[in-house]
Amino acid sequence: MLRRTALAAASLLAAGALLLTACTGGGGTAPSDTGTPDPGASAVIRLVLEPGNLDIRQTAGSALDQILIDNIYQGLVSRTPEQDIVPALASDWKVSGDGLTYTFTLREGVKFHDGQDLTPQDVVWSLQTRKDTADWSDSARLANVDSITADRQTITLKLAQPDSSLLWNLTGRAGLILKQGDKVDYKTKANGTGPYVLKDWVQGDSITFDRNDSYWGDKAKVKEVVFDYIPDNQAALNAALAGEVDVLTGFDANLKEQIEGNGDFALKLGKSTDKGTLAINQTSGPLADKRVRQAIRQAIDHKAIIEAMGSGQTLYGPIPELDPGYENLSDVAPFDPEAAKALLKEAGVKDLNLTLTIPNFYGATIPQILVSNLNDVGITLKVNAVDFSTWLNDVYVNHDYELSFVLHTEARDFENWANPKYYFTYDNPQVQSLYKQSLAATDPAAAADLLKKAARIVSEDAAADWLYNGASVVAIGKHIDGMPTTNVNERLNLAQLAKSDG
Repeated sequence: MLRRTALAAASLLAAGALLLTACTGGGGTAPSDTGTPDPGASAVIRLVLEPGNLDIRQTAGSALDQILIDNIYQGLVSRTPEQDIVPALASDWKVSGDGLTYTFTLREGVKFHDGQDLTPQDVVWSLQTRKDTADWSDSARLANVDSITADRQTITLKLAQPDSSLLWNLTGRAGLILKQGDKVDYKTKANGTGPYVLKDWVQGDSITFDRNDSYWGDKAKVKEVVFDYIPDNQAALNAALAGEVDVLTGFDANLKEQIEGNGDFALKLGKSTDKGTLAINQTSGPLADKRVRQAIRQAIDHKAIIEAMGSGQTLYGPIPELDPGYENLSDVAPFDPEAAKALLKEAGVKDLNLTLTIPNFYGATIPQILVSNLNDVGITLKVNAVDFSTWLNDVYVNHDYELSFVLHTEARDFENWANPKYYFTYDNPQVQSLYKQSLAATDPAAAADLLKKAARIVSEDAAADWLYNGASVVAIGKHIDGMPTTNVNERLNLAQLAKSDG
């Protein structure tokens, strides 16, 4: 679960002239048969991975995006779970036909949680500071922006060259608006414009939000949201059955009968951009040989992984179905142990010993399948389960690994395959060129086609293996309504969350 690094995402948004008027981001929520909503209710949501701190400016980790964006912090624009871009602090916007000028109309009457007014200068300062501060997350996503200016409530961004990813980038960290001159300790506190305010953080246990009663839009429907961090699924199930938790995210679909047994919960499966990625360090040794990497891919039974998990779908390339540029690439690496053995023989490799480095909160299912599958073709796999901070240091930062597994939750993150400095260690100039062309395209269909071509090359190079495209597995209490069920590991907009009083 990682934040993306500093290349711009391939969002494939129309860069021609367009005008979007104010609307609300809906969809992706599961209706429940609830009674009368209780505006004073407290809803408890189980999450898996707790952030190390709350500084969304500088701290990596999708655990921050999941709860803070939309709920606490906002940008000029946001996105729905289905990946549609919608207004947020801007009521509408226009993009010039040449894709070089973006004009936003800033809402009036917006206040920060500390009571200060949101001003156009706050917007200019936030975006300019993000662009100029290299150690702020996603600063490079604004690299093509030449100038950011305000004329009353009109915010104008002028670009040096078209960037099909810009509007999408502004829905994430790159577009978050902070208060100029704020003295907040962002590691433990927060001051945003969203429908909730940060109430409390008990590290190692829970984070609590309160409704922002001064919110500029529709008020949150529950008084309080408590994020209860319970990494273990069985412990989470026990908490739900004991009435301590109202919603379980990141749940195990194989526990459907247990969670639904007494009628208090319903298990919902939604689409996601979660990519269970087996990274392959190809900088040296046998893994630098494409034939060895391809053998690893063809040794893995992807359908067996889906069956064991009880949810999700197969994925044979770096772009999931929800993202532009998706193509079914199952023809590139079909499950074929005999072909895998032949490839290893052709490469002159036998008695290969490899180590899989994996964060220890993922459990045993994936490692067990990989150990078994690779053993069937003559590869001995040792599993090294480590805490997440160790994984970040050894794998993500220092690239000290052979094979690694992590769930990449973020949408439209193909940029990582065009970045040779990313921990994937993949370096292909043709892919980098195609990605660059996709960013410069002003037609979304053309941009998507360029990404599709690049993604096929990445898969044919056996740059990694994509074990599965995960489902959003959410168990929802019968008194809960408006809970998102699509892409919940990436973003969890709780503006419509409600809890009944009966």
